Amino acid sequence: MAVGDWLLLDPANWQITRILDRASLFKRRAPGSGRKLQLIAANVGTVFIVASCNEDFNLARIERYLILAREIGVHPVVVLTKQDLTDTPGAFAEAARGLQPGLDVAMVDARDPLSAGSLARWCGVGETVALLGSSGVGKSTLINTLRDSADIATQAVRAADGKGRHTTTVREMHRLALGGWLLDTPGMRELQLTDAAAGLAAVFEDIASLAQRCRFSDCAHESEPGCAVRSAIEDGTLDPDRLARLRALAAEDELNTVSLEERRAGSEPRR
Repeated sequence: MAVGDWLLLDPANWQITRILDRASLFKRRAPGSGRKLQLIAANVGTVFIVASCNEDFNLARIERYLILAREIGVHPVVVLTKQDLTDTPGAFAEAARGLQPGLDVAMVDARDPLSAGSLARWCGVGETVALLGSSGVGKSTLINTLRDSADIATQAVRAADGKGRHTTTVREMHRLALGGWLLDTPGMRELQLTDAAAGLAAVFEDIASLAQRCRFSDCAHESEPGCAVRSAIEDGTLDPDRLARLRALAAEDELNTVSLEERRAGSEPRR
């Protein structure tokens, strides 16, 4: 079972008789050298990808969360916190919006109910919202503000590098007065992609569209003539770092997906 699952119980003894079909399921390869899958959350409709406007802001990490959300069809919203720590908060928002056309990006003061209230449209009756992000970005503070409560402990980030300390250690659901549910998750710094080809294609749709215009269908976007991807890099319309991240993520997903398939095959009963 995962946090967010709906269960069918026997009213006579409150025993679980069935896990209801999931509308969505977040999962990742468990940290470490093993290949075991870890379930993160089920039945989520929206994910708040929370990032702070300080030294810990990381586009590659946000990209990973976006791929995870797009893979399972969950609506992502990038929520930028701690804008008081920078003189150029707009630059952080612009960088996040550059990851995908039409991406919802919200800048909030996690301590201010009026500012955090801009997220209310995703938190209504029947909605379940998961918060993903590194430790110290303000997820617990944001949940406290949205719930008008101080129940969840918070901690300051390290002054040396802006990185956070783990405050949330378990996945937990919180009821909102608006009728929705917030699902808090521990900060995750290691998020390995597995079986996420559709999510990769959705987040890097711009590069995929360019690749269709290459002269050769098997273009590696290196030194081939007529490469539309290299042309876009040369004229400044495509960031070469973005192409490099796509290559690294695609290789990672392929490796982990092959390992997953091998494990599935090994678990099948012999006939």
